[in-house]
Amino acid sequence: MKTIKLSRALFRAGMLTMLVIGSAQAAKTDVTIGMQLEPPNLDPTGGAAAAIDEVVYANIFEGLTRFGSDGAVLPALAKSWEISDDGLTYTFALQEGVKFHDGSEFNADDVKFSIDRAMAEDSTNAQKQLFANIDSVENVNGAAVITLKASDGNLLFNLAWGDAVIVPAEAIETLATSPVGTGPFKFKNWVQGDQIVIEKNPDYWGEAVKLDTATFKFISEPTAAFAAMMAGDVDAFPVFPAPENLAQFEADPRFTVVLGSTEGETILSTNHKQPPLDNIKVRQAIAHAIDRTAIIDGAMYGYGTPIGTHFAPHNPAYVDLTAKSEYDPEKSKALLKEAGLEDGFSTTLKLPPPAYARRGGEIIAAQLRAVGIDVEISNLEWAQWLEQVFKGKDFGLTIVSHTEPMDIGIYANPEYYFQYDNADLQALLASFAEETDSEQRTSMLQQAQNIISDDYVNGYLFQLAKTGVASAKLKGLWENSPTQANDLTGVYWED
Repeated sequence: MKTIKLSRALFRAGMLTMLVIGSAQAAKTDVTIGMQLEPPNLDPTGGAAAAIDEVVYANIFEGLTRFGSDGAVLPALAKSWEISDDGLTYTFALQEGVKFHDGSEFNADDVKFSIDRAMAEDSTNAQKQLFANIDSVENVNGAAVITLKASDGNLLFNLAWGDAVIVPAEAIETLATSPVGTGPFKFKNWVQGDQIVIEKNPDYWGEAVKLDTATFKFISEPTAAFAAMMAGDVDAFPVFPAPENLAQFEADPRFTVVLGSTEGETILSTNHKQPPLDNIKVRQAIAHAIDRTAIIDGAMYGYGTPIGTHFAPHNPAYVDLTAKSEYDPEKSKALLKEAGLEDGFSTTLKLPPPAYARRGGEIIAAQLRAVGIDVEISNLEWAQWLEQVFKGKDFGLTIVSHTEPMDIGIYANPEYYFQYDNADLQALLASFAEETDSEQRTSMLQQAQNIISDDYVNGYLFQLAKTGVASAKLKGLWENSPTQANDLTGVYWED
């Protein structure tokens, strides 16, 4: 009898222990996300680095609209909108009961402030052209009313970019180091060189997130990233920096490998204001000297899709123009001779930190040297690259992935860092912005792709693949990257 009682007691104790363990597992509400690059600041409206949005987009900051995981434009701080018959006036009805993280109320005045700031003459917004067609923003009876200079089928899309998020005037001076937004997470702390921590916003106006805290851990070395994942120090690396290790993760049941697409056109950017790169024959020679397959295989272990213009292959309007710049070193040499450079020339190749740039740069440098173009490689940190290349335009060649969504519009801006100036393309893209017919818009996008390809504006390499690794129990991470973001709003741990 005593034995039976003891057994029942032990059984009850065992069940209680299992329940406690099960509850502890089910209650996991923190996550550590690995990132190769640390953002230089945390203000997406005043910086160009993709790593900024990777931390703050949809997590800390929100715009009137936002991108969903499939690239669709969705309501965000605007719950709905009406468009006037002439297409010039957008009236946005705003979500109610929204507060910034500092406790201040969000309203249409904040929309006006944020967009006026982005459009201002002294604006440091990296995508200032997104707002060029806006004539005015006003608070009209609590609604945000945007009036355009010309009808613009891109406005809702443009407002979904990280560069168009809404920020409070009161916190503008400290956004870079202590961001204040309206999102479901609040900024907690930043240990420079190590990590950024965000925490659940208990006063969020929308659906509450399942995570209590999220830590973005910065690990620049691919070998260290692999070790951190294997040791469980990092729960997910949405863009894993060492594609050579993916097969090992795929064979381990503890992990899930997610292969998706990104908006990242990886290009050999060319400075059009620096001779002899201002000569189309020289740019054409560079394009024919490049073996895309060797770069994709050598730098990315086969992960990537060749491109021949600045457009994502998964977009329905994409045109495959890779044949225009096929690998042909003999043709490259002939073009250099036609340009009066039979003996070649020298230029610089300034590379930011990502593996696609550093590894790809070595391969491209060897390919260019094979046709007589001597390349001096400089490896830069992101802050240096932004200062020298993106802002200072002090470069000959560089390699970078343009991860902004459908950003072909940058080619209509002659002040953009590669300084391409084509009036016909500028007129075409201006007309595209006003066009509302879907078939005509597709045709115009395809014309733009062809112009860029025919002008050999840059060396078009490949569309960056999204090679993510995560714990098998972590759910809700984006498979694809329609914009540069680690959106944690739907992330949770499976029991």
